[in-house]
Parts: sequence; C-alpha cells; structure tokens
Amino acid sequence: MQFSKSLRDRVKNGEVTSSVRFWKTPQVMSGGHYRLDPGEVVVTSIREIGFHDISETMANESGFSGVEDLLKTAQHGTGLHIYFIRFYYSEKN
Repeated sequence: MQFSKSLRDRVKNGEVTSSVRFWKTPQVMSGGHYRLDPGEVVVTSIREIGFHDISETMANESGFSGVEDLLKTAQHGTGLHIYFIRFYYSEKN
C-alpha cells in the first residue's frame, strides 16, 4: 500500500489508521502485510463502500481535513470501486 509523502510519518506513528481508495479491483487484502520502511502496514479490514458513504470521520481517520481534501488525493485514475481500508503500522523486529 502506498501513501503520499505527507501521510507516511502519520501512518508510522499511528495517527492515520484508515484509507479510502478508488480502485478497479482491491489491491490489498485483510491480513495482508505491505512494506512501508522500516516496517509494514498490516491491513485489518477492507470493504467496498459507496461514494455517499465517505464521511468527514473517514476523511479525518485517513489523515485529511475533510471529504473534499480526501477526494483531491484519492479520486484519480479509472477506478470505479471505492474501498475503505483499516490498518495499523508495525515496526519490523
């Protein structure tokens, strides 16, 4: 799972624990581990949502000031499906 440079430290310190992604198909799976040096992001859940399900709370948990701010980053490409992903960051031992 990739994050914008501005979010990486916030993911690593546990401030950002979810993400909204616009994809053609899911790119991560629950239980999956995805590198974010020096550790990894561990996905705890992923579910498909509708556009109108995106809330201010989701945007804030994803590291954005609001829905509009989130959409500027998340809504690009040709992905027609929206996924809400929860995760945590784990340091490598």
